[in-house]
Amino acid sequence: MEISALKNMATQIRRDIVRMVHAVQSGHPGGSLGCTDYLTALYFKLMKHNPDFNMDGRDEDVFFLSNGHISPVFYSCLARSGYFPVAELSTFRKINSRLQGHPTTHEHLPGIRMSSGSLGQGLSVACGAALTKKMNKESRFVYALLGDGELDEGQNWEAALFAAHHKLDNLIVAVDCNGQQIDGPTEKVMNLSNLRAKFESFDWMVMDMNGNDMENIIHVVENAQKETGKGKPIVLLMKTEMGKGIDFMEGTHEWHGIAPNDEQLQSALQQLPETIGDY
Repeated sequence: MEISALKNMATQIRRDIVRMVHAVQSGHPGGSLGCTDYLTALYFKLMKHNPDFNMDGRDEDVFFLSNGHISPVFYSCLARSGYFPVAELSTFRKINSRLQGHPTTHEHLPGIRMSSGSLGQGLSVACGAALTKKMNKESRFVYALLGDGELDEGQNWEAALFAAHHKLDNLIVAVDCNGQQIDGPTEKVMNLSNLRAKFESFDWMVMDMNGNDMENIIHVVENAQKETGKGKPIVLLMKTEMGKGIDFMEGTHEWHGIAPNDEQLQSALQQLPETIGDY
């Protein structure tokens, strides 16, 4: 996809997110909206992936969502890139749906490679996948998306040590640096301080990225791809705004996990013109 088409797709995915969460009055719109541009760029331009899903992911890029509560954006990207029917988005968080609030593997939903209800585990799983690809002498990449708030979990830092020690230079990790988590700003809940310095001290290659600028996302990720194979895992410190695209949701943790009411939904949809077609 060209840039204009990617932006149109991102707008449509944002419409999906707010409609899905509103329909069941449950879910996590804020982080989903903030990460929409990045996941759109990955699934519609940057990753080599196959909607004819195979859990092994041999000879293709694989993606792991660690901050699994932003499942609405993940499900929309998967559906609109062909993993399952777009109409299935209407079943989000409903009884017997494959689209649970947090992605689960036991539902056998195509595109889901790990259950990610508990925060802090995705990087460890991605490390395992990256090591496997290196042992199998594959040339493709492993991507993972983490929330900045979940870096409070110590398991991430053990995994970061593991990745550097094993020279997992086929691993590209993005951290959603929106500065918000469920209980408030990250600097007040658990100050992360200088993430660049932390990851560099763990012997990672660090790049900065504007996660709400499609051109910058593509530029930085393509640069990251060129830097693979040089002995270091790569982390993209991705600056985003929680609730991006909807004025009354932007920049506050209050929309981490609540749904818009009827009036708020209509306001949101007016700000997000239909571009591809609603489910």
